[in-house]
Amino acid sequence: MPSKDIDIEVRLLMEAVYLKYNYDFRDYTGASQKRRVLHGMREMGCDTVSSLQSRVMHDPAAFSQLLQYLTIPVSEMFRDPSFYAALREHVVPFLHTYPSLKVWIAGCSTGEEVYSMAILLKEEGLLERTIIYATDINPQSLEAARRGVFALRDMRKFTENYQQAGGKAAFSDYYTAAYEGALFDRSLVDNVTFADHSLATDSVFSETQLISCRNVMIYFNKKLQDRVLGLFHESLCHRGFLALGSKESIEFSGYAKRFEPLVKRERLYRKLGQ
Repeated sequence: MPSKDIDIEVRLLMEAVYLKYNYDFRDYTGASQKRRVLHGMREMGCDTVSSLQSRVMHDPAAFSQLLQYLTIPVSEMFRDPSFYAALREHVVPFLHTYPSLKVWIAGCSTGEEVYSMAILLKEEGLLERTIIYATDINPQSLEAARRGVFALRDMRKFTENYQQAGGKAAFSDYYTAAYEGALFDRSLVDNVTFADHSLATDSVFSETQLISCRNVMIYFNKKLQDRVLGLFHESLCHRGFLALGSKESIEFSGYAKRFEPLVKRERLYRKLGQ
């Protein structure tokens, strides 16, 4: 089938998913979305995107399966350690000035960043007075995040990241190893609210001091990126902080003049005063 025809079928599938299930992928970038749809199509035994659409429309379980391909989680704890080191050095001192904190981790996937952030806040004496909103559109990913069990084989890499990020303890103190899994200390998520939330359709969490949305907007087109940055600007308190992924930027968005770079190389920004 010609590529243009496949592009049309993918757009029709995304429109159908939105109308049927209220999941809005219509403003996700085309190339990445197309790859994920075609991968899902093959894995689910469909010959065409149209046949995949028909199946998804008539079988909610098939949509749940497709959702796993549309939102493939790719994460690790303390990913990009220099980012967390910069967070400790440049943002944490300001966070200490607040009597209570709200942190929003948008697109939290299976929870690696949630536990990374919780560990950092604990070591900085801030976790007990912090509410963390951990949000994602994938219910299965959220459930994995709630469980807080990660593959034991990944602990060596996570430990290296943690140490490079300026960790102040032994990383193994934060989890219990059993069989092939590592169960993280439940106290780390006592103040975490895990919630189903779409950056494409839902509204904000108000008066947050820090928002972390890393390696999520790279899958959005410019229209959706601007919508998301608008949500974050509205959600942040006066002079609040925004963290983006290493390949993301505010510079060419409609909100370029509403944030200032705090540590530009690490994509840490601060909301400008009104």
